[in-house]
Amino acid sequence: MTFSLAQLSQSIFASLGLEGATDSLNIGQTPFGRECFLLVDGMGAEVIEKYAEQFPIFGEFSSPHQLSAHFPSTTATNISSVGTGVFPGVHGMLGYTVRVPRSGTPGRLLNSLKWDERVDPVMWQRTPTLFERATAQGIQVSHVAEKRYEGSGFTQAALRGAKYLGANGIPDLVAETVRSLKATPSYTYLYINNLDHAGHEHGVGSTEWLSALGILSELLKGLIAKVPAGTRLWVTADHGMINVGDRVVLGENNKLMQNITLLGGEPRARHLYVAEGSESDVQGEWQSFFGDRIDIRTRAQAISSGLFGSDVSIESEDRMGDLIAIPQGELILIDPERVPQESSMVGHHGGLTDAEVHIPLLTKTI
Repeated sequence: MTFSLAQLSQSIFASLGLEGATDSLNIGQTPFGRECFLLVDGMGAEVIEKYAEQFPIFGEFSSPHQLSAHFPSTTATNISSVGTGVFPGVHGMLGYTVRVPRSGTPGRLLNSLKWDERVDPVMWQRTPTLFERATAQGIQVSHVAEKRYEGSGFTQAALRGAKYLGANGIPDLVAETVRSLKATPSYTYLYINNLDHAGHEHGVGSTEWLSALGILSELLKGLIAKVPAGTRLWVTADHGMINVGDRVVLGENNKLMQNITLLGGEPRARHLYVAEGSESDVQGEWQSFFGDRIDIRTRAQAISSGLFGSDVSIESEDRMGDLIAIPQGELILIDPERVPQESSMVGHHGGLTDAEVHIPLLTKTI
């Protein structure tokens, strides 16, 4: 059986006794009251299976369940599910960029990771986080990550409620994690993004990517050696990644951009906002041009198919594209206004391929 990140996060908090949290993974009560959740940005399950032999530390962990990232398989969406324990249709973080409702014509996009000071993060993502709920119940919750993320709009929206411990570099990440786990009951969320950066810039499997995997290996060794005895360590990711195989710059075919007023999402998962009444025309034009190279759904089709989960809030529906375009295989759809940035990246994610969606679950009690 495959579980989601939202279910994993709820299960770990349930093990600490958080009221209202559901233990879908049946992990039981925390053994010693110390839980550490390490999220490795961009680490797909398939590549760990392929390269694990080069890094023996992975052999020290068990893998009790299969995990799947939520759609879109991108950082903002999936870390929000980790923080809240709910699916994207509920928390409303539906991609890298989505339209801000009632922001004029054609409207403006909110970049979920860079944010927009005109948008209140707490109002945008209203679901109480598991971190807030646990802190209110007397569980010590810490967030260990690079100092630059502290206080960001995304952190406030998706991960509020934890005590933020900024740390740059492996030694400091280990030291702050150790410090955060001294009390019980305690939960520490630890985040590292070296692998994602290397994948975007140089590709999965590149020398630089393998070096980043080596940095992760050193972090794991440091945690195993130094965290308090009885700490249960969980290691997973927000998504995997593919190396690009085919590119289409959307502006090079004028018909594809006809009636599209705003282009959101990212190259592997596009939110298309279109002129009123033109959904069927745009869907037909895209389907005719791309054939089976894309999966394109209307908003109604996306909701009815459960693309963002079984429950979709009114706020989420308002933010969602009129059409959702999901490239198949290794195709990326490049925004004509972002050609240099998007076409220069080797690694991409956001879609529904196994490489993007399947993520590992590794665990070890220290």
